[in-house]
Amino acid sequence: MTSAPDKAQAITETVNRYIELVGGGDADALVELYAADATLEDPVGGEVHIGHNAIRNFYSAITGLDRSSELVSLRVAGSEAAFQFALTITNGDHRMRIEPIDVMVFDGDGKIAGMKAYWSAENITQL
Repeated sequence: MTSAPDKAQAITETVNRYIELVGGGDADALVELYAADATLEDPVGGEVHIGHNAIRNFYSAITGLDRSSELVSLRVAGSEAAFQFALTITNGDHRMRIEPIDVMVFDGDGKIAGMKAYWSAENITQL
């Protein structure tokens, strides 16, 4: 990622891949988007997960669930992205929709170096 347009395009592609994988991919595929020493804080104020093993454990919690996701809004500036998306999870007869705003920082290789998800109970709708 050398030029600003190339960097913005690479970040946009990674965010879109992230949304796709959160909506139906496995934990290992999500981990591949992250740098080896990346941090993940989801939600902000919760535990900070550091490194591939911790991040894999975090995403493993949703891997077996029926889920879908859609990107609502994306902004890319410099080496960072902020975006809102919706994640719908179905577990038996229970369905819920979570609408977080995530902020990601990318390293020089285009990997996610840090991710923070901003959401709380007010951003969850029971369907």
